[in-house]
Order: sequence, then C-alpha cells, then structure tokens
Amino acid sequence: MRKKSNKKTHEKIHEESLSNTDLNQSVSLGLNNQLGDSHPVLRVLSLEEILTIEVPERTFLLDPWLPSQGLVMIYAERGVGKTWFALGVAFAVASGTQFMGWNAPNPRGVLYIDGEMPLPLLKERIQILVDSNGFEQSVPIGFLTSDIQNSPIPDISTEEGKKQINALLDGVGLVVLDNLSTLVRSGRENEAEAWLPVQEWILYLRAKGKSVIFVHHAGKNGKQRGSSRREDVLDTVIFLKRPVNYNPSDGSHFEVHFEKARSVLGDAVKPTECRLFTGGVGHLEWSHKSLEASTHEKVVDTYNEGMSQKEIAEMLEINKATVSKHIKRGNRNGEVSKIEDI
Repeated sequence: MRKKSNKKTHEKIHEESLSNTDLNQSVSLGLNNQLGDSHPVLRVLSLEEILTIEVPERTFLLDPWLPSQGLVMIYAERGVGKTWFALGVAFAVASGTQFMGWNAPNPRGVLYIDGEMPLPLLKERIQILVDSNGFEQSVPIGFLTSDIQNSPIPDISTEEGKKQINALLDGVGLVVLDNLSTLVRSGRENEAEAWLPVQEWILYLRAKGKSVIFVHHAGKNGKQRGSSRREDVLDTVIFLKRPVNYNPSDGSHFEVHFEKARSVLGDAVKPTECRLFTGGVGHLEWSHKSLEASTHEKVVDTYNEGMSQKEIAEMLEINKATVSKHIKRGNRNGEVSKIEDI
C-alpha cells in the first residue's frame, strides 16, 4: 500500500513540475478533453514568450485619444451635438486631417452606422461638412442608415446583426455606432447581461484590427444611460457637457470631458470647450479652447461688467477662490478694468 502511495506522489510531483511548454500542451489537451475536438485550442503564453513576442506598434487613428484597435464611447444629453462631434471625428479619420486640434496621421476607412437620424437630415449635415471642409467625394467613408433598408437596421446584440455588419468591414479601420439605444435592441439597457453580446463582438473587432466608437445618450442624472459595466473594456469615455451658461441659440456648444482615457495623460485630456458656428461664406466651423482659458475669459468679462465675485461664482458654478484667482491673473495681464474687490 505504501509503495502505491509513493508512486502516486511521484506522479503528482512530476505533473506539478511541467515546463512552460508542457504547460501549454497540458492546457490544450485539457480543453480538448472537456470541449471536444471541434472547439479551438486556447494558447497560453509563457512569461518568456509574452516578453519576446513581436506585436505591431499601436498607432493612432486620431491622436492622442483614438488608437488603432481602440474602443471609445461618446455620450451626452439629447441635442448637445453628439452626432456633429462623431461626424467630425469620422471625417477627420477618413480624410487624414484634423478635428478640434486632434490629428489623424493617415486616412483610414470608416463605416458610420446611424440608427436614428432621418436620411434627409443626415444628408444635409454631411453636405455641410463636405462643403465647409472641402472633402473630396473619394474620402473612404460609408454610411449605413435605416431609411434605405428593406428590413430593420441590424441589431448588434444578435448574431445575425453582427454577421450583417461584419460583412461590410473590408477595408474599414473605424466603425461608428450612432447610437447605442437604436442599434442594441435586445434586452434591457440597464442590465449588464444585455451588454455582454455587444462586448464580445467589439472585442472580436478589436482583435481584427478595427476601432469602434459608440455614441450614447446620457440619462436625466447626466450620466450615461444603462449599465456602467460597458466602461470596463473601453479605452476612452468622453462626456459632452453643456456649459453652465448655455443658451439654446448657441446651437452645438459643449465641454469635452475625458472620463476615461487609457494611457493618455496631461494636457491632452484636459477639458475643452467647443462650439460649432457659421463662419465665412456660410461654412460651419468649430472653435475650441481649454476649459481653463474659457473660464478665465468668462470670469474677467463678467467682472468687468460689474458682477461681484460671489455672483460670478454662483453663475459659473465654481468656487469663489477660483474666481479670485482668475481676476488676479487678469489684473496682472491688464485685462481687468476695475481693481476693487480683488
């Protein structure tokens, strides 16, 4: 009995002392035994392999926040300008140009999927962008819209919907999904489980070298609607927020806040204030400046108009110390026309 026990002990020790190569083989064999030969074998990388394996350098579709194989969400309340913003990003990537100071190093194919906007309005916006920026019609961007389909636009939470989209992705580096509510129709939006089929698909697209941008609505509380679990696999989450002094006559006017920006630091992800306005010969143009600079201008302007520091703080929803800092800076720069109350 004792010899038999020793034999088992030696076998166990031998199994536990497998080399890295044997480990990979044993994992593969175990999976085959459990799942059957028809299932793919999973590969495990040893420490040496993962440190020496050659992988392509990660480049950018839009530097610095949209990398190749990047997964991004842009969300805002209705009417803020999400689609204008997303279209601006899409055209910059497709044309290899700039948007809001962010640079697209090389043109990349783009598929823009719109599940909400009527075709006449979408066409109008695209025409304005083309005319305002001088884009050639050969720019590699395609549009999938529900108005020209013989059946409902694909539901990307279903296998059939994913297959339909996958068939359109040859030569495409970026997929824009506008918006999540209209393109994910299976399950409840606030349930984490409803997101899992979509997450599985976008990870598949990432493995195939694609980047994905989701456009999504914010709820009444200002946060993105539905489960926060979506953010787990995303590289970047951008919140478009209306300024506190927003006037509906301003049109698309918002602050860009990076709530998550994997591997992006410093000035690149500082909040920015953006506004879409009509410039020369009726063309639309974007203006953008750091939120810090925008706040400074507002504080100095309102202070020069006669408002007190307390009134300015309440109007801009900032603390009085911040107001005082901007006024003192404005005074040093010769921007302040009165000196009392500093």
